[in-house]
Amino acid sequence: MSMPLETASLCPYCLRRVPARRIFSGNDVQLVKECPEHGRTSTVIWRGTPSMPTWRRPKTPSRPPVCFTESKHGCPFDCGLCPDHGQHSCSALLEITQRCNLHCPVCFADSGDTGTADPDLETIESWYRSVRHACGDHIAVQLSGGEPTVRQDLPEIIAAGRRHGFSFLQLNTNGLRVAKDPNYARQLKEAGLATMFLQFDGTDDTIYRKLRGRDLLEIKLRAIDHAVAARLGVVLVPTIVPRVNTQNIGDILRFGLERSPGVRGVHFQPISYFGRFPYPPADEDRITLPEILQAIERQSGGDMRVDHFAPPGCEHSLCSFHGNFVSLPDGRLHALTDPSSSCCCKPIVAAEGARKSTAFLTRQWAAPESATEQKKKTGTEACGCEPAASDLDDFLQRVKTHTFAVSAMAFQDAWNVDLERTRNCCIHVVAPDGRLVPFCLYNLTSAEGKTLYRGHNRADVAH
Repeated sequence: MSMPLETASLCPYCLRRVPARRIFSGNDVQLVKECPEHGRTSTVIWRGTPSMPTWRRPKTPSRPPVCFTESKHGCPFDCGLCPDHGQHSCSALLEITQRCNLHCPVCFADSGDTGTADPDLETIESWYRSVRHACGDHIAVQLSGGEPTVRQDLPEIIAAGRRHGFSFLQLNTNGLRVAKDPNYARQLKEAGLATMFLQFDGTDDTIYRKLRGRDLLEIKLRAIDHAVAARLGVVLVPTIVPRVNTQNIGDILRFGLERSPGVRGVHFQPISYFGRFPYPPADEDRITLPEILQAIERQSGGDMRVDHFAPPGCEHSLCSFHGNFVSLPDGRLHALTDPSSSCCCKPIVAAEGARKSTAFLTRQWAAPESATEQKKKTGTEACGCEPAASDLDDFLQRVKTHTFAVSAMAFQDAWNVDLERTRNCCIHVVAPDGRLVPFCLYNLTSAEGKTLYRGHNRADVAH
């Protein structure tokens, strides 16, 4: 499939909108753009197979049903969302603090001891109302920051989200507090939390020392144990950085599978240079989606192959991949995802893709039902009988309890941002005034530390 070469981007120095081109060299692709003030920049955005043209999927847009801003200055300066956005929200992220109990060299939110006061519960409830008004209640809500667990009232914040009708609440956390107190995970579960998205960069403390500034592996292990004991779903979230943990991808997958079904999957995030980062990136400082796919196949010994994965049905196809596997009792993996069901010539209907994706993830990322819960649903507990099982029944039951999801999301920064992709984003941060802003644009940071949306109100966004 051919794809357009022309797109639009931003200057990584002044954040001015500039024309851009995708330049192909075999299966490698550069995003090349030129600012009239700061000159030409070129950044790798795709390396290797599957090739970008074969991976890319056309999409029938799903416009936001409610828009909080108008189209005045053009993308990306009207986010709220504006009527020109091409994808309704599937996941809303609420930053409930800017404080953090780590000071990582790499941080999307540049969190830490910022001196910024936490939003009070009344403000957070107003954000819940904004999300419900704009998106309804069939949406995943992520509580993030900063580090949300530094707030003493986190259980109350979770409970408030449930009162506002959100059935799937997810916590983005480094796990320090969850590891310290086993009762804390139970409090979060009882308040209504479904899933813990755990920062988990590898299985070796040398990785944590480079990315997080200290040894953390034992803490991560305790956090997982406490969350699983509390029946919270756990998703491991590694930030993948060249020359730091790219060689650890297979070990991370094996680690998660060994702890399945408590650990529900792994969600890789190739490093993006926004928020806080140590230096402006060169191409060798980046890893692209096809490189992660190739590493998964190579480091898993072929148990997870590139053709076991598919492009997304919700966000822009160049943003992510996903694959689902059943862990069988003998240790083998059975791939469930069928890439052929998503033809590169047939447009994806974004609304349908979003519905299926949200429904699957809210099931998959939560803890699996216990045997007692399943018996109550089928009525077998009351009569004390069990239906005769077949091999197919056993397999379908295994699918329910031991499906392991592997995915990746390639967030964009000021060097590689493609406005075609941001217009089709479905992961939105709730700004302090209640607007919804695509995640990458909200966190975008120029080479000099200038932001596009973070720290600005709707009147002073740069344009």
